[in-house]
Amino acid sequence: MTAPTESFAPRREEPIFGRLAIIGIGLIGSSIAHAAKDLNLAGRIVLSDRDEGVRARARELDLGHEVAETVQAAVSGADLVILCVPVGACGAVAGEIASALKPGAIVSDVGSVKNAVVEAVAPHLPVGVHFVPAHPVAGTENSGPDAGFASLFLNRWCILTPPDGSDDGAVSRTRHFWEGTGALVEEMSAQHHDLVLAVTSHLPHLIAYNIVGTAEDLEAVTQSEVIKFSAGGFRDFTRIAASDPTMWRDVFLHNKEAVLEMLGRFSEDLSVLTRAIRFGDGETLHKHFTRTRAIRRGIVALGQEKPETEKLRKT
Repeated sequence: MTAPTESFAPRREEPIFGRLAIIGIGLIGSSIAHAAKDLNLAGRIVLSDRDEGVRARARELDLGHEVAETVQAAVSGADLVILCVPVGACGAVAGEIASALKPGAIVSDVGSVKNAVVEAVAPHLPVGVHFVPAHPVAGTENSGPDAGFASLFLNRWCILTPPDGSDDGAVSRTRHFWEGTGALVEEMSAQHHDLVLAVTSHLPHLIAYNIVGTAEDLEAVTQSEVIKFSAGGFRDFTRIAASDPTMWRDVFLHNKEAVLEMLGRFSEDLSVLTRAIRFGDGETLHKHFTRTRAIRRGIVALGQEKPETEKLRKT
């Protein structure tokens, strides 16, 4: 008997792809495997990872139909290949798999940076192979093959950034795949994506990492006090600072211009608040907090906030 799915997206009668290859078995890769298997999005799911221990764990978890020892073996005959590796590694992986890709295959990714990934991956792909970059805007602070669950993408945005001249059929099939996971799909240019994500994701992560470091460096406040008195504000705000450091190192290095632009604007706005606090300007503070509270409520109203219990649920 098939185990019940917890993704709440409908299971397909016929798969979208015959063979799906997932390269990289972390949170996103394992979640794609869960969703594809539970919802019949692919007839055969093959995974691979450079870490032998991760491959072994993927087999224990029965994440797919097969865990290949090499990336070349994983992508051989695949209709859809999804690179679930740090953005800095996408180009190298594309170079490794290029000769094993079959004509007509679709290569995609899940990176939080798109322009740099397009520039790194596209030159390696042979003629007849389609590249449709994607970014599922979903995740938790957890990582590794045990972290994945099928409902991770449910009602979350997945952004496609197909380069100019992309094959319409390949883009459509990639869209249908992500819609099959329960995601909401939108298309935009890689450049625009990187600017949007710089302010909605990359800058918040940078601030979270920084404030945790600030708390650690304060000599007047002990580490035990930071942990003991971490009320909702500090604890919830800094949750994302537990995210994978390799992934975020690559994000900042490969989306440098957009992040620096947003960081400059943030610093300017922070200076205004600093001045208001210094000179007792309560009116400026109240106006700013009122405006930003309304924006925050709008985010919740659009459904882009999940209860913590749902984020951590495993299938």
